[in-house]
Amino acid sequence: MAISPTGVRPEPASFRDPANRVFHIGDEVLRGLDPQAAEHWRALTGSTFFPALVAARKVCATEDAPPTLVPAATGTPWAAVLRHERIPFVSHPYEWSFSMLRDAALLHLEILNAALGEGFTTKDGSAYNLQWRGAEPVFIDIGSFEPVRDGEPWAGYRQFCQTVLYPLMLTAHLGVDFQPWLRARVDGIEADELRPLFNGVRRLRPGVLTHLHLHGAMQQRNAAASTSDVRDQLRAAGFSRELLLATVRGIEKLVRKLDRRPPESHWSDYQSTCGYSARDRVAKEQFVAAAVAAGTRPRLVLDLGANDGRYSRLAAGHADYVVAVEQDPTVVDELYRKLRAEGQRRILPLVLDLADPSPGGGWRGVERAGFAERASADVVLALAVVHHLAIGRNVPLPEVIDWLAGLSAPGGAVVVEFVHPEDPMATRLLANKPAGLFPDYRRDTFETLLAARGRITDRLELPSGTRTLYRTVMGG
Repeated sequence: MAISPTGVRPEPASFRDPANRVFHIGDEVLRGLDPQAAEHWRALTGSTFFPALVAARKVCATEDAPPTLVPAATGTPWAAVLRHERIPFVSHPYEWSFSMLRDAALLHLEILNAALGEGFTTKDGSAYNLQWRGAEPVFIDIGSFEPVRDGEPWAGYRQFCQTVLYPLMLTAHLGVDFQPWLRARVDGIEADELRPLFNGVRRLRPGVLTHLHLHGAMQQRNAAASTSDVRDQLRAAGFSRELLLATVRGIEKLVRKLDRRPPESHWSDYQSTCGYSARDRVAKEQFVAAAVAAGTRPRLVLDLGANDGRYSRLAAGHADYVVAVEQDPTVVDELYRKLRAEGQRRILPLVLDLADPSPGGGWRGVERAGFAERASADVVLALAVVHHLAIGRNVPLPEVIDWLAGLSAPGGAVVVEFVHPEDPMATRLLANKPAGLFPDYRRDTFETLLAARGRITDRLELPSGTRTLYRTVMGG
């Protein structure tokens, strides 16, 4: 990300709409508006629905800022500059569980429905226009609002299908996890990619015929026509705002129907099968709570391999925000539903394979920042993770330590658990590997590597005698 002499950093994901661009100055999030976008903003603030959505925390808090704060790339000053609330941790839709994507979709449709009622629409329908405050979705793309023009369809419909509706149908109707599909293409799943999977009786499943087959056929039929031609045809056919509202409400009804039947998961009952004794569990919880609470209150904690969120909840009692990472979409979905029911706004659950975390994507590989670029945590929790990476995924111990250090902010702490080779869980993993493949997987080697990257401030061997916890200040 380029930084100007004034310290202004353009947001790499905000370049597709020339009418408004997002910038960062320190922790501030700013948006420059051209004259037309500024006019739309003034009309938006004079509406009834928009302030109500902001007050209900469904749209990110936004206010006017001095126009001179953000220089325009073309040399022409922005007509207006907005200041947005800062989202604690930016995530991508392919890191969300099924219920998270569905709830984000429903919020987007609720906002669109409210906007249409007062003569506004959203010109984008992308899932990337939403983020999270813990388990609470929030709409962030203020520049997407514009006055609706009679006789025109929702401009964001195709985006919504590709980044929201098709992924939901893929999982709800076929039981296929959508995350790898969305990760593979920043613009989402094309109708042509999905249609072959919904032939025969599958065409009759909710939403498939209308939003996949018929929508795809219309795209092909109008491929040579200009956008204005299509709009003229719709106006001539009598397409009205009432029909648009009915269409949006129909999509909302469909999204509410879509659900995921969770498959059996090895990780769903991990807490009962991981081999901890009651004494181990109490000692571990006390160590983790003290390790997170030590020093300055953390702004951000990463809980890697969070499972059911036990330690994320502990950390949230001593930190501003916790990102709970787990690779199993079923486990993350269960955790999200519980957090949402609790009204939890400081724990964000994400689907992420620690051995294959989200890379940078989109234009030039920086439009969507990779997980490592977004993660600069004051505390990194890596509990019962190292043996899965080092033995289960064949990642060398030095690489594991370097990776953990790279996820922490300067002077940040890593709280890590080393499972000894003789521990039942490590023994089970080693049994599936060739003998002698991991000669360096030893406690003394692990401690040496850890001490080389930071200062070990606390150490605890659990009562079972086969696991040791460490708190290390990286770079210390």
